[in-house]
Amino acid sequence: MLKGERQASSLQLSDWLPTTKKEVEIRGWEELDVILFSGDAYVDHPSFGAAVIGRCLEAAGYKVAIVPQPDWHGDFRDFKKLGRPRLFFGISPGCMDSMVNKYTANRRLRSEDAYSPDGRHDCRPEYPTIVYTQILKRLYPDVPVVLGGIEASMRRLTHYDYWQDRLRPSILHDSGADMIIYGMGEHAIVELCRQLSDGVPMTSLHSLPQTVFLCREGDIPGGINDKDILLNSHETCLRDKRAEAANYRHIEEESNKIHAQRLLQKTGEWYTVVNPPYPPMSTADLDAVYDLPYTRLPHPKYKGKRIPAYDMIKHSVNIHRGCFGGCAFCTISAHQGKFIVCRSKENILREVQKISLLDDFRGYLSDLGGPSANMYGMGGRNKKACEACKRPSCIHPAICPNLNTDHSALLDVYHAVDALPYIKKSFIGSGVRYDLLLHHSADEKTNAAARAYTRELICHHVSGRLKVAPEHTSDRVLHLMRKPSFQQFKAFKQVFDQLNEHEHLRQQLIPYFISSHPGCQAVDMAELAAITKRLDFHLEQVQDFTPTPMTISTEMWYTGYDPYTLEEVYSARGPQEKLAQRQFFFWYQPSERPKIERELRKLGRADLLRQLYDTHSRPIPMGREAKRSNDHDHHRKPQQGEKPRRDVGRRHRGHR
Repeated sequence: MLKGERQASSLQLSDWLPTTKKEVEIRGWEELDVILFSGDAYVDHPSFGAAVIGRCLEAAGYKVAIVPQPDWHGDFRDFKKLGRPRLFFGISPGCMDSMVNKYTANRRLRSEDAYSPDGRHDCRPEYPTIVYTQILKRLYPDVPVVLGGIEASMRRLTHYDYWQDRLRPSILHDSGADMIIYGMGEHAIVELCRQLSDGVPMTSLHSLPQTVFLCREGDIPGGINDKDILLNSHETCLRDKRAEAANYRHIEEESNKIHAQRLLQKTGEWYTVVNPPYPPMSTADLDAVYDLPYTRLPHPKYKGKRIPAYDMIKHSVNIHRGCFGGCAFCTISAHQGKFIVCRSKENILREVQKISLLDDFRGYLSDLGGPSANMYGMGGRNKKACEACKRPSCIHPAICPNLNTDHSALLDVYHAVDALPYIKKSFIGSGVRYDLLLHHSADEKTNAAARAYTRELICHHVSGRLKVAPEHTSDRVLHLMRKPSFQQFKAFKQVFDQLNEHEHLRQQLIPYFISSHPGCQAVDMAELAAITKRLDFHLEQVQDFTPTPMTISTEMWYTGYDPYTLEEVYSARGPQEKLAQRQFFFWYQPSERPKIERELRKLGRADLLRQLYDTHSRPIPMGREAKRSNDHDHHRKPQQGEKPRRDVGRRHRGHR
């Protein structure tokens, strides 16, 4: 019996949302209001977007079913088996962009699909949003199709597609769907159902917040006015990369404002209209989402099969939503927003209790975190100032003086969880922002809380290896990434080492680094190798930059311009250029040394050659090779729609 099967055996099939005609009949339903098609396996857990949306609709009184990973070949029986819904079909292609999920930065097939049973690669097509929609429109041309999830959310306007190496228009054009609900869509999808149930036709629902739709100029609600932001057209962007880059300053800013403006972009004779998002959820609203009756288990249809992403997060707790880091290569703020929404301590403790009842739980929480581990409880002191702000990051280029960086509330959560009798230890697996820990506030209470949190984290919540993400050593590259100076990493390492020595701990600090990010040249990577060698690191968690839709880094990489300054930015684009950078991660491998020596001579940096291969150093034996990570997104746990850097796509975790 596999882990999880014993607790599943005590549940009824009707405890999951229905996935088949038989399961619909068990509930006594004759008609469904909404049918969701998901590119992921159905795991009834709050870290999986389709489950969350389905449970929200169920709680609002709608009859909803999920069709996970339908077969898109042959007679399309999976698309027909539940018939026609009363309101619409919803498509949630998965917790990650399908192409990031499937391919590495070198466009090679990943070792497994973490959101499919047994990691299989044949359970979903490329671009399931487009494939599923086109099938449904062929079978049911009069039934509306609504898109959600990370794939549609990040492709809502003209975007660069790395895997096809071209600009593509809004995914509404390619798919033929009627609407996108972007971002975290609980409020929008329930309101959509309410209005459709009241008899409002889909073609009239053009003022619903957080939605995207297509219409002709004469049908734009209220017409184009001076409050709208009119982006450069798709055709202009095809001709002029500078115009494409300029669009993304507006797109990012409006994704991170409390009072956003409407975005319009013309493609042919149609306009893509992006309505402003809903305000951030309240704590009570977010608590309600996590209190829904999830079984917290994969559907019984997967009995005997392993779902890797579920194994990774089943004993973890997501304590907040949003991230104000604004990293240029990350999609979180574009999807979840930069404003932190926290769950209440009581709500978190209720989830921990549910986890403790799982048969395979042995008292260890794998993560008590979020998009960034230590942003819980943080936000602007002056809310009016936040309402007028359009900065994409609250901590870059410097920490905003209005930002409350007090770690006290987070410490209170940690202490409350660890005091539970069934918890032996809670680990922090999500990424820690050490710049918040090192920040010197004008408030001494806040500084004391940061010191207390640092000690608490390092002494009590590390499972032998603490993962942090300096990303690079060059301050010039880090500035383009919107990451703090490498000097801050050095300062944090010093604190980490001192605490380990004082407490007699033997823990490791594991840094993440990226090669080939826009602005990075081969000499920057050579210097990175020399600097990290001096710090006694043999790098393990590394990656080649992967351009993903709707990030500032991707736009710099594709267009060659910084969207905010429109200044030119160099990027390593060809395979040889990228390899010339990536090889420096592995300077200590004997097989890499001849190539690195040639590259350093070519760069005229004999000084770095001596630093890497001085007479006192010996090549590391071939058995001690670095773990070459194939992914693009990071060290947090997967939330509703993104995935861990460990084996899947780094900056895409936590999205629906």
